[in-house]
Amino acid sequence: MTVPQGRRSSTFTRLLRHGFTDPSAAERLLESPELEPIRSDPVLLEALGATADPDLALQGLVRLLEAQPAPTARRELLDTLIAAKPLRDRLLGVLGASAALADHLARHPGDWHALVNYEPQDLHPGVAEFERHLVEATDPVSLRVAYRRCLLSIAARDVCGTIDVAQTAAELADLATATLRGALAIACAAAPEDAGSCRLAVIAMGKCGGHELNYVSDVDVIFVGEAASGADEGKALPAATRLASHMMRICSETTVEGSIWPVDANLRPEGRNGPLVRTLSSHLAYYQRWAKTWEFQALLKARPVAGDMELGERYVATLAPLVWQAAERENFVADVQKMRRRVVANIPVGEVERELKLGPGGLRDVEFAVQLLQLVHGRSDTSLRSGTTLDALKALAAGGYVGRVDAVQLDDAYRFLRSMEHRIQLYQLRRSHLVPEDEADQRRLGRSLGLRTDPVRELNREWKRHTGVVRRLHEKLFYRPLLDAVAQLALGEARLSADAAQERLVALGYADPAAALRHLEALASGVSRKAAIQRTLLPVLLGWFADSADPDAGLLGFRKVSDALGKTPWYLRLLRDEGAAAENLARVLSAGRLAPDLLMRAPEAVALLGDGDGGGLEPRSRAHLEQEILAAVGRAEIAEQGVTAARGVRRRELFRTAATDIVGSYGREDTPTRPDQAALIDLVGGAVSDLTAATLAGTLRAVVRAGWGDTLPTRFAVIGMGRFGGHELGYGSDADVLFVHEPREGVDEREAGEAANRVVAEMRRLLQLPSSDPPLLIDADLRPEGKSGPLVRTLKSYEAYYRRWSLVWESQALLRAEPVAGDEDLGRRFIELIDPLRYPRNGLDDEAVREIRRLKARMESERLPRGADKTLHTKLGRGGLSDVEWTVQLLQMRHGRTEAGLRTTRTRAALAAARAAGLLPDEEAEILDEAWVLASRVRNAVMLVRGRAGDTFPSESRELASVGRYLGYGPGHVGDMLDEYRRTTRRARTVMEELFYGT
Repeated sequence: MTVPQGRRSSTFTRLLRHGFTDPSAAERLLESPELEPIRSDPVLLEALGATADPDLALQGLVRLLEAQPAPTARRELLDTLIAAKPLRDRLLGVLGASAALADHLARHPGDWHALVNYEPQDLHPGVAEFERHLVEATDPVSLRVAYRRCLLSIAARDVCGTIDVAQTAAELADLATATLRGALAIACAAAPEDAGSCRLAVIAMGKCGGHELNYVSDVDVIFVGEAASGADEGKALPAATRLASHMMRICSETTVEGSIWPVDANLRPEGRNGPLVRTLSSHLAYYQRWAKTWEFQALLKARPVAGDMELGERYVATLAPLVWQAAERENFVADVQKMRRRVVANIPVGEVERELKLGPGGLRDVEFAVQLLQLVHGRSDTSLRSGTTLDALKALAAGGYVGRVDAVQLDDAYRFLRSMEHRIQLYQLRRSHLVPEDEADQRRLGRSLGLRTDPVRELNREWKRHTGVVRRLHEKLFYRPLLDAVAQLALGEARLSADAAQERLVALGYADPAAALRHLEALASGVSRKAAIQRTLLPVLLGWFADSADPDAGLLGFRKVSDALGKTPWYLRLLRDEGAAAENLARVLSAGRLAPDLLMRAPEAVALLGDGDGGGLEPRSRAHLEQEILAAVGRAEIAEQGVTAARGVRRRELFRTAATDIVGSYGREDTPTRPDQAALIDLVGGAVSDLTAATLAGTLRAVVRAGWGDTLPTRFAVIGMGRFGGHELGYGSDADVLFVHEPREGVDEREAGEAANRVVAEMRRLLQLPSSDPPLLIDADLRPEGKSGPLVRTLKSYEAYYRRWSLVWESQALLRAEPVAGDEDLGRRFIELIDPLRYPRNGLDDEAVREIRRLKARMESERLPRGADKTLHTKLGRGGLSDVEWTVQLLQMRHGRTEAGLRTTRTRAALAAARAAGLLPDEEAEILDEAWVLASRVRNAVMLVRGRAGDTFPSESRELASVGRYLGYGPGHVGDMLDEYRRTTRRARTVMEELFYGT
C-alpha cells in the first residue's frame, strides 16, 4: 500500500518524538499485518516510547506476534496488551531492554502469560516460589526453558522499577538456588544408587552466596560430601563427586536452549587441582593449615543452598570461627590489598577505563573495602557478618565503623554501578562487565536507567561521578573512622570505639596501637582549621604508612613534623593541595630513620617534596651546589659560620637525595612500577659524591679565607679516593681523600707545608663539630705509608715516593683517584703523575697479579668480621662489592693502557668498557653488574632504615622487612629477598673466581 507523503511525515515525526532512532524501519514494522488491530491506538506508541530501546521493543513485539500459534492467541495477546497496563509495561519493557529474552519469547510464544499475573506473591517471589515453577523440569532442556521463564518475570519487575537493584540481585540468587536444587534432583534421578550412598551439600559462594547475583555470572560453589547412614565410606565420595559433576554439567552445558550459567567450583581448597568433593573434616584440616587470606575472605559469603542442608549448615558453622580469626594473620591487610592490586593489574590496558567490576572505582573496590572491614571488626561484632555487600555496609555505618556520609555515597554508587552491570548483561544475556563503546548501546543503557534527556552524555557523566566517589572513598573507608574515634563528631553520629580503633590499627600492622591513637588525637581533635585539614589528610596518610614495614614510625614522624610546622601557612596547604607531597612525605617518614632524622633537623625541607612532577626531588648538580655553598661561605664572617652553612646545605641535599631514592624505590600509587635499581644506585652515588665534593670545596674556601685571606701560601688540592673518587658514595660513606700541595713561587717549603697541614686539620675539625647537621668524616688512610705517613705531601714528594716505594696495592687504590676540590691545575698534574702507575705501559706482570690475588685472599680470610655470614656480607662476603671491584680493577690495570674506556674511576663504567672490549662475555658482565648494584642497594637500605652504616642485613625483623620493602619485596617476602641476594652473589662469585683467580 502506498502511504501518502503527508501521513508519512506525520508518523515519522511521532516516532522520532517517542524515541525511535530508525523511524523508517519502525514505520514499516507498524504497517505489518500483525499490528493492524492496534496500529492506530496511541497507547502503543506511548508504551514503546517509554522503553529503553523503542526500536528493539517494536521489533520484538512483531516477532512475538508472528510466533503466536493461532490468530486467537495473537488476538488474546493484543487485547491484553492494550487493556492491561501492567502487562504492557512489563512486556514492552523487557523487549526494549533484552534482545535475548525477546529471542526466548519468539521460541516460546506462550511464555508472555508469565507476565500477566500481578498478585502480591508475584511481586517478590522467593526460593519456594521459583522451585514451584521449576518442579516439572525433568531434563536439562526443560530446566533451561523454565529458568528463562522465571528470569523473564524478574527482568520485567526490574525494568519497570517494581524492585530495586538489590532486590533484583537477591531474586536472581534465589532463582539460582532453586535451579541448583532442580539440577541436583535431575542428577540424583539419573543415578539413584549414587544418591542413596552419600550426603552431598552444595555451598554457594561469591555473589550467589552473598544473595547479590548478576543476570549472567558464574555461580561459585563448594561441595561437601559424607557417607549416608550405613553406606560404604570408600564409595560415598566418588558417588558424591559424580553427582556434583553431573549437576554442574546440567547447568553449564550448551543445549538447543543454550546454557543457564557456568557452575564454578574453583574456590574449593587447592582450587582446580583439589578434589571436587571433600568431607567436612578434610575441609577443616585444609583451612586450619594451608588456606591463604583470600580464601577466608571468600568464605564470608558461604551459604548452603542445595543438597543436604543439615550438612551444609554444619560446614558453615564449623568454618565460621576460622573466618573471623583471619584478621589476626600476619600481613592480613597487606595481603587483601595486594590481591586487589593484582586484580587491577591483570585487566587489559584497553579495558581498564570501561571495566565496571574490576577497574579502579568499580564494584570490586566497594566489595573489597567492605569485606576488609567485616573481617577486622566482625570478630567482636556479629552484626557485621552478612554476606551481602549493601547489608554489610549498612551495618558498618550503624556501628560507626564507616562514616554515615561515606556509607550513603558508597551505597548510591554501588547501586548505580550494579544497575549498569545488570542492564549491560540483560541485553544479550552474556557475561560482561565492560561499558559498551557503541553510542547506540550507550543510548539504550542510559535510557534503561531513566536518563532520557541526553542519555549518552548523562550516562557517562553519572558513571564517572560514581566511580570517582568509589575511587576516592574505598581506601579512605578503612582509615577515616580511626580519626572519628578521637575527634569531635556531630550529634548522633556513631563513632568507632577505642577498642575497635585499636583492633583496626593492629590489623594495619601498628605495633603500638594505643600510641598511634594518641598521635591521631593530638593531630585531629579540635575544631581548628588545622585539625580539619588533618582529618582530611590522615585517612590517606594512614594507608600509605600501613604500606611500609614500620607504620608506627611514619605516624610518629608525621606528628613531629606537624608539631614543628603546623602553624606555618604553607605546610598543610602543601600537603592538602599537592597529592604527590603528601604521599612522598608518608613514604619518607615510614621508610626508616635516616630521612626523618635529616628532616627533623630542619623540617622546612618538607617543601622539597611538593613538586607534583617530582622536580623538587631532582638532585642538584655539582656546579649548582658549589655555587650555593661558596656564596654562603663568602657571606660568613668567620670560618665556623661558613662551614655551618655548607653543612646545612649538605644536610638538606642528603634529605633530598634520600627522599628521591625512597620515593623511586617505593613507587607511587599512580606509578607502582618496579624501580630501576641500577639507575637509583647511580643517582645516589653521583648525588652524594657531588655533594661531598661541594662541601669540601666550601670548607676549604672558608678555612683559607679565615687564615690567609684570598691566597694560601701553597697550591692545594683534594683528591677523591675509593667510592668517593668513583662517584659511588653511599649515605654512610666516609670521604676517602689524599691531600697534595705545591709551594707558590718564593714561599719557603716549610712554611708551605705548615700551612697545608693547618688547612687539613682545620677542615677535619670544622666538618666534625657537634651540631644539628651530620658530620662529614675525612679518611686519608690511603695516603703513602698509610696512617704512619704525613697527611699532606707535595707533588714532588708523591712523585719520589711512587717512583721508589710504591706497592702494587697503592697502584690499585689510585685507580679511583680523581680531583674533587682545590687547585684544578695541581689536581690535573697529580693525575698525570699517577696514570703510569695505575695503567702500566705493559700491563701487569705475573708477580704483580699474584700479589693482588694474595692480598685479596688475605683480606677474605682476615677482615670479614667474626661471626658474620659471608653469604650476606655486602662488602667482603661472597660475590659482594669487593669481589666485583677487585675483578674489575684487575682488568683495568692489565688493559687500561690500551683500552681507553677502562680509564675511569667508576666501577660500572669500567665493567661496561671491559664488556665492550671483549674482555669478558656479556652474560658474565651482567652477573657482576647485577651483584654490585644489589649489594650497593642493600648498604644504602641499611643506612636509610637504621640511621647508621652497616655491611650486612639487619637482624631485627621490622628493620629487615623495611630493607625488603625498599628493595621491592612485599610483606612476608623477607625470605625471598635473602634467597635472591644469595643466589645473585653466588653467581657473581663463580664469575669472579674464574676471572680473578683463574679457577
